[in-house]
Amino acid sequence: MPIEILMPALSPTMEEGTLAKWLVKEGDTVNSGDIMAEIETDKATMEFEAVDEGVVGQILVSEGTDGVKVNTPIAVLLEDGESADDIGETSSKPAKKPDAKAEKPKSGAPAAASAPAAPSKSDGERIFASPLARRIAADKGIDLADLKGSGPKGRIVKADVEGAKAAPKAEKPADAPAAKSAPAMASGPSTDQVRKMYEDREFEEMPLDGMRKTIAARLTEAKQSVPHFYLRRDIQLDALLAFRSTLNKQLEARGVKLSVNDFIIKACALALQQVPDANAVWAGDRTLKLKPSDVAVAVAIEGGLFTPVLRDADMKSLSALSTEMKDLAARARDRKLAPHEYQGGSFAVSNLGMFGIDNFDAIINPPHAAILAVGAGAKKPVVGEDGELKVATVMSTTLSVDHRVIDGALGANLLNAIKDNLENPMGMLA
Repeated sequence: MPIEILMPALSPTMEEGTLAKWLVKEGDTVNSGDIMAEIETDKATMEFEAVDEGVVGQILVSEGTDGVKVNTPIAVLLEDGESADDIGETSSKPAKKPDAKAEKPKSGAPAAASAPAAPSKSDGERIFASPLARRIAADKGIDLADLKGSGPKGRIVKADVEGAKAAPKAEKPADAPAAKSAPAMASGPSTDQVRKMYEDREFEEMPLDGMRKTIAARLTEAKQSVPHFYLRRDIQLDALLAFRSTLNKQLEARGVKLSVNDFIIKACALALQQVPDANAVWAGDRTLKLKPSDVAVAVAIEGGLFTPVLRDADMKSLSALSTEMKDLAARARDRKLAPHEYQGGSFAVSNLGMFGIDNFDAIINPPHAAILAVGAGAKKPVVGEDGELKVATVMSTTLSVDHRVIDGALGANLLNAIKDNLENPMGMLA
């Protein structure tokens, strides 16, 4: 029997995607391992390959179609001896799932509508109809269950639908109460309500892409479901800046230039080892206490952000962290990261200091238990240990903490460890 090829899950959290581009067409012969299409997720555009060999008998979802649910049939593969007439019997054979392969640069695709899903009768019996017949029936409002097919094995074809008439729609009783409008979502007014507010103003509608939808959903859920609390510390950077300058002169011949953010990543990774009870994530009915320090770092890209993860960051040198971070950030901006490179970690860093932001509160990215928001370093008057007033370079930090995982005192110990590491940078090389 023909094999249904299903929309693949290209990451553990993927629920739907866009079929960006078909690399095969109906009638093409494919072998196991051949690349068949490009699938766009909320993070990247990735290729998927054929698992079996055969002939592409039917493409069910046109390229450019978005919102395709995982495990939805997207094509039908014919095996030896099969023809297009056998496609109506695919439900009797288990579908094969394609495997995801490495990403390719994002490519555009024209929008196109897919054929309606295969219909069935009220008793569950499947109705065999060609994709064109299904589309015509949907456009004309015709119930295929009322038709008798003239095609092979009783299949409903174009001619059967074109000669049929749509059943009259039942009229609404005169005394039926008017339908109530759907209440506005808890997250805010509906699209129509917002349009109404601004109907006398000029505006341009910007549809949300997959990444923006995912960011909106995840951060709304995080802010509503994660009990955040916030801890703040000012950190003096003068010793770190002087140490960084010395190291950069020594590393210049190797083409390595350390940033302040490299030191922050290292300081956080070491702090998770110094305060191991804080190196944990929320897992629904329990917490998972991690041994390695896997630190995620927010990277802004066009239309959203990635949080690539630096694994075992406590074990790596500053120069290794710097090189790895530059590579991850560059590939994040090109949307070329593999899922395992931006998933995981127990802790995150979000640095807006380079944008001149003094301080801010970051939203935790579940299942992480904490995220450090980093502001700009600025010259400020401070009182020294001897009571004398002096000028120092001060950086404001805010630690957002999930209270289900980390209590106040434990969070304070973690932030204090980060502060101590940054104010005594030579100790991070020990």
